[in-house]
This record gives sequence, structure tokens and C-alpha cells, in this order.
Amino acid sequence: MIGYDTRFASEEFAAAAAEVIAGNDIRVRLCSQPVPTPVVSYTVAATESAGGIVITASHNPASWNGFKYRSQTGASAPTEIISRIEENIAGTMRDRQIRRLALDRASKRGVVEYVDPSPAYFGQLNRLIDLEDLRRHRLVLLADAMYGAGAGYFKTLLQGGDLEVSEINAERNPSFPGIQPEPIARNLTKLSRLVVEQKADVGLATDGDADRIGVIDEKGHFLNQHQVFALLCLYLLEVRGERGALIKTLTSTQMISKLGEIFNVPVYETPVGFKYVAPLMLQHDAIAGGEESGGYGFRGHIPERDAILAGLYFLDFMVKTGRTASQLLDYLYGKVGPHYYDRADWHISRDKRRTIMDRLSSSSPDTLAGTRVLKLDTIDGFRFLLADESWLLIRFSGTEPLVRLYAEAEAEEKVRKLLNEGKELAGI
Repeated sequence: MIGYDTRFASEEFAAAAAEVIAGNDIRVRLCSQPVPTPVVSYTVAATESAGGIVITASHNPASWNGFKYRSQTGASAPTEIISRIEENIAGTMRDRQIRRLALDRASKRGVVEYVDPSPAYFGQLNRLIDLEDLRRHRLVLLADAMYGAGAGYFKTLLQGGDLEVSEINAERNPSFPGIQPEPIARNLTKLSRLVVEQKADVGLATDGDADRIGVIDEKGHFLNQHQVFALLCLYLLEVRGERGALIKTLTSTQMISKLGEIFNVPVYETPVGFKYVAPLMLQHDAIAGGEESGGYGFRGHIPERDAILAGLYFLDFMVKTGRTASQLLDYLYGKVGPHYYDRADWHISRDKRRTIMDRLSSSSPDTLAGTRVLKLDTIDGFRFLLADESWLLIRFSGTEPLVRLYAEAEAEEKVRKLLNEGKELAGI
């Protein structure tokens, strides 16, 4: 199964991949138009395909493009599969023996088949959530596709009832004018403004390949990724009555652990990346898995991030409880207490990375922001766990030349102090 997003030359990249796969005597289902990554992921599993390729750079800048590989479950391929692919690439580049079958010939032979995977995907979402009931509610949704592959999906799924859907940035524009297609606060100022101006009940934004979601409440305020993940977990546990494990990455909020305690369900923690989350979701039949980037997966679907389903679940939480988005956040805080979070990114050189690593390896602060350090966790970066359940993490990005600082605490001022002291600790 091969799909692609709305970026420059994504179709050509996907076509080249299809020609090489076909040239190695493997049948290909090639998407006939840009589609979200979760649609490809679902179709891989639903059609029992051997695997999937998605041409996308997801949330990254317009000048990037990339190659995602999906295993036969539709999930991000585990490390061992990626290592095998990399070995094959090295061998192929060394031998220069690339077998390729031209797309028109492959299509005539039936080796490549053009498909539209969206109808089957829509059917799956209808099984997971009562869309007909959702459409009956008077709600105004403003959807921001960020010029990405998610354009039109909320509108198509929710049209035909009292729920009103308007779209912005829904045309294809590979330059992503004025934004980076990552649904975080600084990239959603237009959506925030229009939600207030148009008196919308909520704004939902999807990234370039629609596997990450951003939420704007009725007051134009951005709900951060931790708040949204905790709200979705609360919805599954309380509104839908589901029970089972929750999977979170170590950069995710402690609110998930508190919900686990309240509802007596286990919570498992992984390094950063859905390639670590997905196996645990399958192993423990988890009801949800999520990460700090705004990607969440759900039981009964695929063990992979899906912003479209996440958005539908959020809307259902609103209508089932009769609460606005801001009221849902207050309701969550009433259960787990207030939690504040922020992240700071710093571009670094390779030499600077080594220097920061050496500094952090040799440091052992007793306190941070006036609170005792209970534990240093080095599973993925350097995470300092404090006595009041706040935390600071310093880690290097796996895809960009960045060092990232993350902090969560019960007060915004404490978060700022933690980030400032983390910057000093790393010598940035």
C-alpha cells in the first residue's frame, strides 16, 4: 500500500516507490490522490497488505519530504524492520542493481492498482463512533487542514446534519504559506482568531499528513497536547466506560498516570516515538496510546496516530457531556489538579551536542527550581523527576539538529524556572 501527502513532488516520489516495488514482483495499491497517513495505515491492516509506504514529512517545514514505512499491522515499523531496510538500501546502492517497472506498464499488467482508500476508512470510523448522532448536535466546528492531506475529511464525515463545519487552509499549497504544518499554538494564530470571530464552538487542526491534532477552545485558547491526551483518555474511561492500559511516552503528562490511579487502570511509559508506543498498545490491548507531539492512537482501530479519529472523539466528548472545550479542561483539572507544561527547542551543531551530552552526564543537581530531585532517568535523554511530581527533560531530537527542553509542573512560573535552569544545566 503506497500513499502520499500534499507536499511538492509527493506523487512523483510515491510513483517511483511503486515502480521499484512492482519491479521486484510485489503487487502495489497506489493511492489515486493525497491521503492522510492514518488512512494508509488503516488500509494496510484492513486489506492484509504486507506493509505500507507513505511519502510525507508530516509536520516538518515545506522544504522537507520523507518516507514512512508501515508494518503489516499498519503501525510504525519496529527498529528491527527499519534496520533490515537500511541494510538492503546499503547493499542496493553498493551493487547499483535497482529493478524498476515503469508505472504505465505495471498498471497495464495489473501489478499496480490505483485505489481510493477513504470510503473503507470512513466505514471504520462509523463503526468506532456514532457519526449520525454526532451530526444531529448543534455545534460549530472550524477545521484547519494546514494545507495538508486532512483537508475535507471532517467536512465529509460530519455534513448533512445540524453540526456545521467550516474549513480554512484546505486547498493544496505545498509551500504552506505563513505556517509550518505542525498544529501547535504558534502555528494556529489564524485559527484561534477565526474561532472567536466566527463564534465557533471549537477549532480542530490537523498537521501535514493528519496524524497529529491541535485543539482551539471556544475562547480562542490553544489546548496543549498534554491536555488533549488527558481529555481523550478521560473520555474513553468515563464517557465510553472502557477499561484497559494507557500508554504514554516519557515526555507526556503525569495527568495520564493520575487518571490511571483514579480509574484503576495500568499506565505504561515508553521512550519518545510511536514505534515504541504501538508494540505496547498491541501487547496490552491498550485503550489509548499517545505522545507529546499531539499524536494519539486508540483500541479497535490501528496502533498508530490518527488525528481525524481523535478530533471526532473530542467532539463526542463535548456533545455527550454538554460542556464546552474550556469547561472540559476545568472538569479534567477538577479530577487531577492543574498541570502546566512548556517546551523550548534550540538548534545545535554536532560539536555542541557532544558538549551538552558531556555536561549532562557529569551533572547531578540536588534541587531544581527549589524542589528536591528524586531521580534521574536516562532512558531517552536526561529526565529529572522532582519531589512534587514536576519534571524536567533534556533530550536531542531524533529527526532534527535540536536539543529540546520539556517541563511540567503545577504552576506556570515553576515551568519557566525549570526550563531556565535546564538551559543553564545544558550550557545552551
